[in-house]
Amino acid sequence: MKVGGRGVPADFRFATVRRLLCIPRVVSCVVACAKPGPANPRRDPSRMLTRAGRRAALLLAAAAGVSGPAALTRLDPDTAVYASASPPLRQFVSAAAEGLRSGACLFSPWLLPSPSQGLPILNTFASASISPANVSEQGSGGSSGDSRCCPGCLGRNSIAKAASAVGPAVVNISCMQDTHGWVQEQSIGSGTIIDPDGTILTCAHVVADFQSSKSVARGKVSVTLQDGREFEGVILNADRHSDIAVVKIKSKTPLPAARLGSSSRLQPGDWVVALGCPLSLQNTVTAGIVSCVDRKSSDLGLGGLRREYLQTDCAINQGNSGGPLVNLDGEIIGVNVMKVWNADGLSFAVPIDSVVKIIDNFKKNGRVVRPWLGLKMLDLNPMIIAQLKERSSTFPDVRKGVFVPMVTPASAAEQAGFRPGDVVVEFGGKPVGSIKEIIDIMGDKAGVPFKVLVKRANNVTVTLTVIPEEADASR
Repeated sequence: MKVGGRGVPADFRFATVRRLLCIPRVVSCVVACAKPGPANPRRDPSRMLTRAGRRAALLLAAAAGVSGPAALTRLDPDTAVYASASPPLRQFVSAAAEGLRSGACLFSPWLLPSPSQGLPILNTFASASISPANVSEQGSGGSSGDSRCCPGCLGRNSIAKAASAVGPAVVNISCMQDTHGWVQEQSIGSGTIIDPDGTILTCAHVVADFQSSKSVARGKVSVTLQDGREFEGVILNADRHSDIAVVKIKSKTPLPAARLGSSSRLQPGDWVVALGCPLSLQNTVTAGIVSCVDRKSSDLGLGGLRREYLQTDCAINQGNSGGPLVNLDGEIIGVNVMKVWNADGLSFAVPIDSVVKIIDNFKKNGRVVRPWLGLKMLDLNPMIIAQLKERSSTFPDVRKGVFVPMVTPASAAEQAGFRPGDVVVEFGGKPVGSIKEIIDIMGDKAGVPFKVLVKRANNVTVTLTVIPEEADASR
């Protein structure tokens, strides 16, 4: 509990107790203990009453601050105290304050007790539902000491809880090609059971080779669960560009499954946990933070279609591919796919929101359908707009949009009439300010016409109709 404010008597002694509420935030717990000052035979009785009232006000205000706004309806500006506390201390202080509330004269800080009545502060601990010793015990270990002040905040056991929630659903996957009993190649990786029926999410490069546009199984897919059970898996679908695959195993009993979360709410600095089987070491857990939520494939020197990754500093090694990236709520928010070999702390995962769309495409089309326009695009922001206006005074007056620096010859975009220098401000009847928004609007609608509003030099506005093609698998 941290107490601060005006009107705290100078003759109060404050004992500071360190309590770990969340890492890396260490909060000082300040407990106010009433202690009379040095004996003074000339002390004014009215001054003593004021001090007594302030002592009562301090505890009441602390209780109000930690138990809720309804605990105290009025605050004297001279005795205003603000407090925050972990759940065990909140319960302790609130219960201790009940002794003060039981007397009508102590319910409000401006009603002072008589000198003979004294202050029941020290005796109120006997009426508390937990004792000071129990507060220490509750904060010393176990799940009860794992208080989190807010979702996403790291407590003592937060990583352990997240790992234990997902761990039983994490599997080890190995694929072996053998000829006449001789093993020619072995691929190892991880996966996560996302449905009790045995549906497993993993990486495509772990279980499949790609010849032209078709995926070919690397060999016999062996799946080992955390509890040691082994199954033979069947590849249902695999997508080369996203590196996502779905494998199915059959079990007579329901299997442990992990929950899917959302990657859209992630922010740089959020804590995440990576689980998997690096080098076939089952049940391996590492932790770190989100370094970037929208790392572009072009930033990594990867060609082909545009992709975005979550970048983290979790330790990822060979065999982690396909394993889950988990938030502190024990939800999958990404699928680990790769790391930078010559650097530490640079790991990448496919966001779970993208994975969900891929799975939906698998169910609907049997493959991932990606519309292709043939445009090179750039998200605009105020700084880029100002720079482009400096280069050309004819650049259109826009606040946001998507800039088109290049149009691919013979593409759907060229046939629709796009020109280099266009700024897309509406797509499919919706205002757009990023490439991601355009991709989301198109979805899997290849061959479907879209109305596009573009602005050109000197603020000329043009409406175009473009029919996206399905992206070539080799592109």
